[in-house]
Amino acid sequence: MDKAGLSEQEIAALLTKVSDSETAIGKLGVRFAQPTMTPSERQAAEQVMRAMLEDAEVRVKKMLVETLKDSAFLPHDIAMSLANDIDQIALPVLQFSTVLTDKDLIEIVRSGSPGKQVAIAGRPIVSTEVAGELLQTDNSLAVARLVANPGAVLSDELIEKAATRFSFDPRVAESLNGRPNLPLSIAEQLISYSLDSLRALIARRADLSDAAVNQLVLRMREQMTVDMRSPYFPAAEAVELVKHLAAAKRLTPSLLLRAVCVGDIGMLEAGLAEFTKVPVHNVRVLIHDSGPLGFKTLYERSGLPASYFPAFNVALQVAREVELNGLDHDLERYRRTTIERILTQFEAIGADDLDYLLIRLDDPVPVTPGLPSA
Repeated sequence: MDKAGLSEQEIAALLTKVSDSETAIGKLGVRFAQPTMTPSERQAAEQVMRAMLEDAEVRVKKMLVETLKDSAFLPHDIAMSLANDIDQIALPVLQFSTVLTDKDLIEIVRSGSPGKQVAIAGRPIVSTEVAGELLQTDNSLAVARLVANPGAVLSDELIEKAATRFSFDPRVAESLNGRPNLPLSIAEQLISYSLDSLRALIARRADLSDAAVNQLVLRMREQMTVDMRSPYFPAAEAVELVKHLAAAKRLTPSLLLRAVCVGDIGMLEAGLAEFTKVPVHNVRVLIHDSGPLGFKTLYERSGLPASYFPAFNVALQVAREVELNGLDHDLERYRRTTIERILTQFEAIGADDLDYLLIRLDDPVPVTPGLPSA
């Protein structure tokens, strides 16, 4: 027998009377976790553990759990006994044991113990089924840990559910913001939730009118939405985001103008396709038509404000002339060029910067496709 293992006499003593010796239990756990243990030794050790679990002290169980929490050799019935014990015993097993099945974990999630739900949310791998059960609970701490867990298999539907059900909890919002490859539509939804809270805070300022508060929040929302995009993102993501914005009634002329001013032509293409109900491919051809009529005709059909057609037109001219190649300060250079051109175009109204120009748009509410522009 391995020198670290129990002697035959120690095993015999343990089988006849459960020992309270932490040293003996620790040695049993270490030995049991080793693949070199013979079948007869493992069977004897299992008998010891089952007998011990009936009335062992917490400190003894903790010693065993620490050595066997992630062991593939831990018998399923013993793992379940430990998982249903008090939190001090159960949490390490729930977080690390590989012998617990999704069915086991779902059963424990439904039992309603907050600490155990948090432990399960932090497992190295959390399946879609278990994640779905965690999102059914009211345990926002477990959901925050789940969303922050890179090993959690979360579909877009589950992420949206987390964003919707737990939008009130800043821990969940922070975890969602830190999750890689977060769908843009959900990221925009998080922006909206955050700004709704900010609106309430700003509204306490007695010196600001409701209109001023609304305008400030609108500008911040649109700028944050544009900032989370990139001209280098796939066109399909722009279409997804635009459909979400349209459904939420947040697809505004000023947002599209902000987007095109930072080189995000994909957002303009998707936005005009949404307003005109013309396929995105056709919109792309019309926008990039070298003649004077393609973009103008499309723009008139969209219902966007006629007074701002020159700004969009100038921004598109810059897009044709200034290449975005991904170099340092590329977007800053592009934005500066676009702003300078638009401000020159609108010099007559005395605009000091692009933000001033954008807040002069008549109405933040999305335009209705096909209606005459203002």
